[in-house]
Amino acid sequence: MELWRELLIAFCLMLILEGVIPFLYPQRWRNLVQQLADLDQQTLRIIGLASMLIGTGLLYVVR
Repeated sequence: MELWRELLIAFCLMLILEGVIPFLYPQRWRNLVQQLADLDQQTLRIIGLASMLIGTGLLYVVR
């Protein structure tokens, strides 16, 4: 049960962090989303993979 609590806390923190930029800079966020929509699938997959690897590496260092 403790694992689910920590996952829920992590999910809530993710939502908070992802909401900061659109809240503070809505026009910049809109422009970024439009640019991301124009990228091809391969580039988006590479960005997603890099994000996951960086997150995993940081999690390993922190824990």
